[in-house]
Amino acid sequence: MKDGENEHGNAQSPSVPNVTTRTEFDFIDQLRQRATLQAHSSQTIQLLKLGIGDDAAVVHSSAVKDTVIATDLLIEGIDFRRNTAPANLLGHKALAVSLSDIAAMGARPRWSLISLGVPDDVWQSSFANDFYEGLFHLAGQYDVQLIGGDTSRTPEQIVIDSIVIGECPIDRAIERSGAQPGDQIFVTGALGGAAGGLRLIERGAHLADQNFSANETQALDHLLLRHLQPEPRIGWGMVLGQERLANSMIDISDGLSSDLNHICLESRVGALIHSSLLPIDVQVVELCGRRALDPLQLALHGGEDFELLFTVRPDAVAKLPRRVDGVGITHIGEIRDGSEGVKISEGTRVWELQPGGWKHF
Repeated sequence: MKDGENEHGNAQSPSVPNVTTRTEFDFIDQLRQRATLQAHSSQTIQLLKLGIGDDAAVVHSSAVKDTVIATDLLIEGIDFRRNTAPANLLGHKALAVSLSDIAAMGARPRWSLISLGVPDDVWQSSFANDFYEGLFHLAGQYDVQLIGGDTSRTPEQIVIDSIVIGECPIDRAIERSGAQPGDQIFVTGALGGAAGGLRLIERGAHLADQNFSANETQALDHLLLRHLQPEPRIGWGMVLGQERLANSMIDISDGLSSDLNHICLESRVGALIHSSLLPIDVQVVELCGRRALDPLQLALHGGEDFELLFTVRPDAVAKLPRRVDGVGITHIGEIRDGSEGVKISEGTRVWELQPGGWKHF
């Protein structure tokens, strides 16, 4: 449930005037600085190739391969609701979000570790069996082996910790920091579907809803499953990494506006994207547009589409395949000099694209 929460802003305290609330990314940056200082005195620094601040960590593991490690938390009440997320789909999603991080590094997923904390009444139900049924089904699609994890009891809410370990050829991991002015910006698949699905769930919709017409039910299920059962773009990630086609990449988990800003911040560049080029999910336009939900806003800020956002050198654009695993890509803009900022155009109008996606704090 990363979309739809109140946007984080500055908070004023009556006892401590002009206090600025610390954001999640401020905290991550502090941890990165501290970890970097600690690593300078550690022998393991020679093995660590990429640490805090990207979709996954990268560790040198052999003469020909690097190991890529990603982790994610799903918390009931924040990332999902028990009464709207079937256990098997939640198992799928718990693995999918970490698989997507591995894909964003251009790597192949190999192993997973899942830790699950549930209240006693949930443990006594079929939840755990159904959860792992969904997880194993997705793992089988990508030949990912579950190799460990943990289970525990929680007082009230379900807590899920997902770790996925992958591999890529040595020095082939795609970082967020590689974009350069002149690069072309691409995105896989379609945008806004997951956010549209969440909005409809919040309005009471559910799978195979009989309150909709037959055609609308099919469109509704498509959007709900984009939120409840996302598909990681493993094939595209591996092609872009192994063929060295992308020089920066991120998965769209927080929202296009936020994740593009992440790439630009790490790469110290600007960007311009064109609203007319954005591949907004057709069902978002059809179903959400009729319910006073702005398709463009859902595509820009919604999040959890888990599509791949990546940049490509101009001379490598012609080498991009049109489709991988049946999923196409769309050119949406270009990387600019850092002084130009991150912007979006709509006709002749150009404005700054502020990060408007999910923020934990």
